[in-house]
Amino acid sequence: QVQLVESGGGLVKAGGSLRLSCAASGRSLSEYSMAWFRQAPGKEREFVASISWSGDNTYYKDSVKGRFTISRDNPKNSVYLQMNSLKPEDTAVYYCAASWIPFSPGDHPKVGDEYDYWGQGTQVTVSS
Repeated sequence: QVQLVESGGGLVKAGGSLRLSCAASGRSLSEYSMAWFRQAPGKEREFVASISWSGDNTYYKDSVKGRFTISRDNPKNSVYLQMNSLKPEDTAVYYCAASWIPFSPGDHPKVGDEYDYWGQGTQVTVSS
């Protein structure tokens, strides 16, 4: 079992930055592919970014490429999402998730059903 706890959300003006953190306990995160998802009010949960167990490979939703950066620190059992140039449409609850499915050449776990463990979420609100 893995327990995931997100932090770092808050209220920020458009153009601002936030850094989300996901701290794990129970097992080493180095065994898992990791990702961030988000869910805005009235919308379905969507993939934001993922990172391989080694940190060597990452994928991003097109609308966040160049603005968001996912990273991990396996010795600290943590994953991060640096969000810059935030826009009002980035407003959502952000979730950290862990998957047993490894990255493969040209592919990665990208849908919620492929993830085994989830955090409780952290609210990000971007004002215009």
